[in-house]
Amino acid sequence: MPSTPRFRFQDQDLIRIGDEHNALLLAPWAGGRLVRWIHRGTDILYWPDDADWSRPAKIRGGNPLLFPFIGRHFVDGQPGQWRDRNGVVRAMPQHGFARDLPFEIAECDPARSITMALTDSDGTRDAYPFSFRFEASYRLLEDGLEVALVVRNTGTEPLPFYAGHHFYFAVPHALRGRCRLTMPPAERLRQRADGSLTATEPGEGVYALDDPRLQDTFHRLHAPVAGTCELAIPSAEGSGTGRTIRIDLEANRGAVPWQAVTTWSEREDSDFYCVEPWLALPDAIHRPGETRWVAPGDSTEAVCRLLPT
Repeated sequence: MPSTPRFRFQDQDLIRIGDEHNALLLAPWAGGRLVRWIHRGTDILYWPDDADWSRPAKIRGGNPLLFPFIGRHFVDGQPGQWRDRNGVVRAMPQHGFARDLPFEIAECDPARSITMALTDSDGTRDAYPFSFRFEASYRLLEDGLEVALVVRNTGTEPLPFYAGHHFYFAVPHALRGRCRLTMPPAERLRQRADGSLTATEPGEGVYALDDPRLQDTFHRLHAPVAGTCELAIPSAEGSGTGRTIRIDLEANRGAVPWQAVTTWSEREDSDFYCVEPWLALPDAIHRPGETRWVAPGDSTEAVCRLLPT
């Protein structure tokens, strides 16, 4: 494997893929985090100037990897817990533990792509008593970026999981009312404070980003076709030149279809908006039929493409 190209950013040694016009900056040691994605000279993702690298999992920016479970989990109304098949209650942090752990670099083409991997260890087995290999691959395309998540069951028991992305797209907060998010057919719902899900509501085809119906909302996609999302961001000067980011959920080559897209931002004045492809909804392990399972010795892959114009 070629030596991995290092790049100094915010006093951190990161990995750089690509060139100055089309590039990825990644921190494998910080949860496999994609920090920056530069497409044709423009930052597509948000990253804060004052990022606290002493707690990288808490940084609002880039693309945190969500594994083995997404969102918050509850046992008897208590958050941060899940119950396994044997009735054992186990701790599980929100969005899983992957974003807190170091990944190894499994493959690297400095001009085009990188694959990072996380495997089970003494630090994962109390929360998740399974043998696994979780890989995240980023590949620069002529017109965007392809991201693949692969889960391999290296143990002898069926492995439950539902992974996902947490893309922080760079969106100046003053533009939210003029930004448009186009969605495939879906139904809206949220998670209550006790972990249960609300009743579903019919989804809209197009939303303005300042629509309160988007905040902390799950858009459960209609099967069997996931479709695409499009985030249209106008220019700050109102010239109409802006950009549109197409999130292609039909690029999936594997057996695991995307189940939902989650929309969220931290505050009304946050200069980012998150549009997140997920493989299940939070607390799915406690709802029959919603969890993804991988048989011993098998693997599965979920792919999406981000295509800015």
